[in-house]
Order: sequence, then structure tokens, then C-alpha cells
Amino acid sequence: MLAARLTGWRAPLEIGQAPDPDCPEDGVVLRVLACGICRSDWHAWTGADPVDLPHIPGHEYCGVIEAVGPRVSGWHRGDRVIAPFILACGSCPDCRAGHQTICATQALPGFNAPGAFAQYVAVPHADANLARLPEGMDPALAAALGCRVTTAWHALTDRAALAPGEWLAVQGAGGVGLSALLLGRALGARVVMVDVVPEKLAFATTLGADAVVDARAGDAAAQVRALTGGGADVAIEALGIEATTVAALRSLRKRGRMVQIGMPAGEHATMRLPMDAVYSEQLALFGTRGMPGWRYPSLFALIAGGHVDLTPLIARRVRLSDASAELAAFDGPAAPGVAVITDFAG
Repeated sequence: MLAARLTGWRAPLEIGQAPDPDCPEDGVVLRVLACGICRSDWHAWTGADPVDLPHIPGHEYCGVIEAVGPRVSGWHRGDRVIAPFILACGSCPDCRAGHQTICATQALPGFNAPGAFAQYVAVPHADANLARLPEGMDPALAAALGCRVTTAWHALTDRAALAPGEWLAVQGAGGVGLSALLLGRALGARVVMVDVVPEKLAFATTLGADAVVDARAGDAAAQVRALTGGGADVAIEALGIEATTVAALRSLRKRGRMVQIGMPAGEHATMRLPMDAVYSEQLALFGTRGMPGWRYPSLFALIAGGHVDLTPLIARRVRLSDASAELAAFDGPAAPGVAVITDFAG
């Protein structure tokens, strides 16, 4: 198969032939239809979240089942499917309780297993993780759901329990942040977006943001508190850096809830946070990572019911050979929207 392989930190991905993946006994092999290019892939590309080299990145994927392992009961060749980027075992106590994202033996294609910047990808634990794609869903949209949208959906509905009429403040207008904006609006919240890139803030406005804050113009948290009449009910941090995490906490009203979606890596793995505010204002701070596969139907139902249009997230449909340039773009203020690999021929 043709694949893009990481052979050195920040090095251009090598496009070439790689062995076809073996089919796990409890899994499947997919012919990849689309794969998103995510900031988490950038963390691996830079070495901030190191992987064993050489390595095939890619964790936001959907595809068609080409091979089925003997221990799989619910899936067949030809099924169009998607899987969360955290592939849970399905049988440990956490999985049985519905908390697959903290499974101790999780597999993560693109990180601890070969990923989907390739024509084929192996997916273990198929019965516990796969979800059937709705009829007619664009594969590029499905791939865009795979990390950013699903993580935002789980953060808003499971961790923060966002309610209609509440104010949601989102730090970072990238893929996760824009997903939180669209989903927050669909849930009936009012949304203020915070970023330092005017083009991203303008794009967020076209997607329905109630207000935007340019963090270059001064204290972003104070601006959010002024716009929301005392602070947001829920804040989302979508970048994984100390400055925006602090701003997210300080943007909250008393008893507000903040969810850390951005992955703190490298120098940001340890942060100095205003715990005095957490204590005195009785704030709640949640971590989140991914979404269990069993929650896909609720998201698909929201889309099918016409309550949210996620297609504006897809800014660029690119070739496999374009992945290196898209990863390098995360070094600076990346362009608005999400890039998705849809051409795996080269």
C-alpha cells in the first residue's frame, strides 16, 4: 500500500510503499476513504508526543471494511464505518462501565499503532468500537468528526453538561474550537470565540459566533467577562497551552465549568494555573480526551435531524503528499478550517 511515513522529527513525511496491515483476530482492515490532519498529528510530527520511528500518522479516519478477523461478529466486508481514535478493549471494568476513553490497554492508530495516512489501516477491537456511517455521509465530513468534533461533543455534553441559554467561551478557533462553536449553538448556548488570528475570528462569525475576542487586544478573560455579563458558564480550552488555559479559567463566572480539550505537551505538560480562582469561585475543571464509540449515534442523530451543519469545517481536501505541508502549517497561525486527505494515490 501507499503510505506517508514519519522518519524524523519535523522532517517531510516520506511517501512510498509500506506493507499492508495484518487483520487483527478481533478487528478489521479498512480501505481508508478519508483522514483528517489534526494538531495531535502535529504533536507527534514535532516529537512533543513522541512515537516510534518510522511511523505512519493519522487518527481521524473512516473507510470501507476490506478484511474481517475471525473473532468479529458484528461487521462484514463492504461496510462503511468510522471508529474513535481511542480504540478500547471493550471488556475491562472501565469499558464495561461505558468509559472506553480511559481503557488501560487502548490502541491508538497514528500513535501507538500505524495510522491512516495510508491506503489501509488495521482497527482492533472492532465490535467494541466501530460505528456504521449514515447512508450518504461524505467521507471527508466523517473523517473530520473523528477527533475534533467527537471530542468537542463529549466535552460539551458529558463533561460540562452545557445547557441551553448558557454562555460558552472557546479559547482557540481551530478545528476543535470551531466544532465546539457549531455544537454549542446546536445545543442552544451563546458562544464567544477567542483567538489571535483575525481571519479565524471572522470565519467563526460566519459560523454563528455571538461574539469574538481578539486576545491581542488585551486581557481576553476580562473581555469575555464583559461580553457575557460576568463570565461564561462553560469554557473550552482547545489549544493545550498555559496562556489559554489560564484565560479559560479566568473567563468563567462563579461556579463555572472549564474543560481542557487541548493536549498539553512538551513545555506545556506542566502549567501554572490560578488555583485561587478555582478555590474561591468554586470552579470545576475537567479533562477530556476523545469520545466512546457508543456515543456516535447521538452525534449522527443531531446531524441527520438538521440541527447542525458541520460541512463548513472542511476547508481543504488534499492529497496524501500534501500532509507534510499541512502539518508544518500548525507551527504558526494556521488557516481557518480543517484539512482532510481524500486522495491516497500520491
